Amino acid sequence: MAANGEVKTGASRFDPNFTQNVINAMGPKTSPRMREVMTSLTRHLHDFAREVELTVDEWTEGVALLNWAGQMSNERRNEGQLVCDIVGLETLVDEITYKKASEATDLATQSAILGPFFQTDHKIRKKGESVVEKLPEDAQVAYIYGQVVDATSKKPIANASIDIWEASTNGLYEQQDEDQPKSNLCGKFYTDENGEYAFYCLRPTPYPIPYDGPAGKLLQLLDRHPYRPAHIHFIVLAEGYKPITTQIFDKSSKYLDDDSVFAVKDSLVVEFLPREGDEKAKNQLKYNIHMAPLTSQGESGEGLVTTGMGRGF
Repeated sequence: MAANGEVKTGASRFDPNFTQNVINAMGPKTSPRMREVMTSLTRHLHDFAREVELTVDEWTEGVALLNWAGQMSNERRNEGQLVCDIVGLETLVDEITYKKASEATDLATQSAILGPFFQTDHKIRKKGESVVEKLPEDAQVAYIYGQVVDATSKKPIANASIDIWEASTNGLYEQQDEDQPKSNLCGKFYTDENGEYAFYCLRPTPYPIPYDGPAGKLLQLLDRHPYRPAHIHFIVLAEGYKPITTQIFDKSSKYLDDDSVFAVKDSLVVEFLPREGDEKAKNQLKYNIHMAPLTSQGESGEGLVTTGMGRGF
């Protein structure tokens, strides 16, 4: 279809005016951004249906899958977001948002998808505290520390908040697992006057995303596995700086080149080293976080952090 909504040659056996008629049905009170997004979405959806000559039976199956995703979603699981993740949509939107919002793309820590298991009420913890409230027998404890700094000047950023969360060795986050304490493997930390932070956690392990629902069914139909590489989630906020939602990935992990949700970025792959003289942890990681300053007065960085029901894996 051409940019003006007219059907290209080869699709002339379908009504050439139908798509534009649907677009024209939007009323005068539609906001400019909503009009822009829905005009493009309508054109692309209609072009897709024409291109593959989508049948009623196939459309019905697709609607049923979306309905199934909605029925499975609750405060513990966001299946609709998971479906978006396995087709790469959240990672693509994250990349667009990150590059659009950051003028210091090459200097600031790169973003990564939020995933479906983020919670907004993480327990506030002190610097150096452990987030491990129930230690699995097969787990390795790691000590992670570093500085939050200005991406341009490298000056430390005091009182930045750092939310972290990770799955246990059974592949489940605490809200998925009744056997885990409520605040297990998650927490909110604040940097000190030198911009420093530190905490103990589990060295992350690979695990499968939930595959007992429509996301798993779609993976099966596409002959794909459900596994994610070992990772830990971060959200970093500081006054005067653009928020960072990201993940770090263990260099030694499987699935770095085959992440089921396409979230791995080279700059986010880190190497855990042996830790000496600490009975609490066998591994350590120094990880500095670089934040891009807001570029204009009144700029908020809104849209870079997702909260609410959309909770991440």
